[in-house]
Amino acid sequence: MKKIINTTNAPAPIGPYNQAVIANGFLFASGQIAINPENGELNISSVKEETHQVMRNVKAVLVEAGYQLTDVVKTTIFLSDMSLFAEVNEVYGSYFKSDFPARETVAVKGLPKGVNVEISVTAYKG
Repeated sequence: MKKIINTTNAPAPIGPYNQAVIANGFLFASGQIAINPENGELNISSVKEETHQVMRNVKAVLVEAGYQLTDVVKTTIFLSDMSLFAEVNEVYGSYFKSDFPARETVAVKGLPKGVNVEISVTAYKG
């Protein structure tokens, strides 16, 4: 059985998907970009601020589902350019204190709405 998760505390999906789906204790969260859910505007004043907004959105989806960042077991970071890695990694790392999740980071040709950062997560509660 699966449960669909959507919250107004994170950006509404911009396509035919949900913010997250829970199945068998796993939460599969769709990629989040730096849309401020309060006004629907992109928050891309800097790569660091963009990454903070992405992580705030990820956290909002987790909280809505009853999960937290410590439940995250896997993340995927998509970057518009690998030269952004150090700045994104610095901000990303500030959200995880120990027992870090598995992760991959890839550069892609393009991201939704022309953003620089998109992050998806998988979390687990046994």
